[in-house]
Amino acid sequence: MRGAGRTYWRLLVAGFRRGSTYRLAALGGLVANATFGLLKVAVLLATVEAAGGELAGYDAARMSAYIWLSQGLLGSVNLFGRTDVAERIKTGDIAVDFLRPLDVQAATITTAVGQALFALLPRGVPSVVLGALVVGMATPDHPASYALGALSVLLGIVLSWATVYVVATAGFWLVDARGLQVLYMVVSGFLAGLFVPIWLFPSWLVALAQATPFPSMLMYPVDVLSGRVEGLGALAMVAAQVGWLALVLLAGHLLTRAGRVRLEVQGG
Repeated sequence: MRGAGRTYWRLLVAGFRRGSTYRLAALGGLVANATFGLLKVAVLLATVEAAGGELAGYDAARMSAYIWLSQGLLGSVNLFGRTDVAERIKTGDIAVDFLRPLDVQAATITTAVGQALFALLPRGVPSVVLGALVVGMATPDHPASYALGALSVLLGIVLSWATVYVVATAGFWLVDARGLQVLYMVVSGFLAGLFVPIWLFPSWLVALAQATPFPSMLMYPVDVLSGRVEGLGALAMVAAQVGWLALVLLAGHLLTRAGRVRLEVQGG
């Protein structure tokens, strides 16, 4: 058990190092984050001002915090549906992974999370700092919110990659899961709160969003880390993230086991 823990730690580190090799891509991501962040500031802060200075509990400072934290997490939280394992399933290379003495699901997610954690350094943190300096933003009232927010961010990142893994396992039956990946990208960004906070949605749409894991990937971490939700409300959001993560991991495990039986390697 201890040896397995060291192995997965090495996979996490390997993923982190893999992310560090794409430094120009990280810089490009930072520029994109800053550009779209400023565009969202112009639109959403104008909306708050038109609403009289507050909209669904968001004043200008809280809306700015939402904008820059969500932009900062965009490089780490997978809302695009792409993952290497989907291509490995399509080509049949996943058969080699099944021969290794590692759980394919755990190894895939661990490596991806390592790469996602690196993205926080050159892309995520600078985006937030830029927003704080240029626009300003609300911060938590209690120091404990930062620790709980960091945990919530980690859970959101892991959950996003675990969910994308589940989408990729459809390739065992569909051969090519790109259609599902595109559908995931469209739905996840909207229901995760990437474009606007989900709390601006009609009540029925908020309920629909909360019936999916997507708010736990982005909206909940942003709410906790920004201090918009604190105390028992923040703990409830983190508990929801843990619950969704457990369900998604279980689904991934069952689909992997079924897919292993179903696997057909193209060309023999």
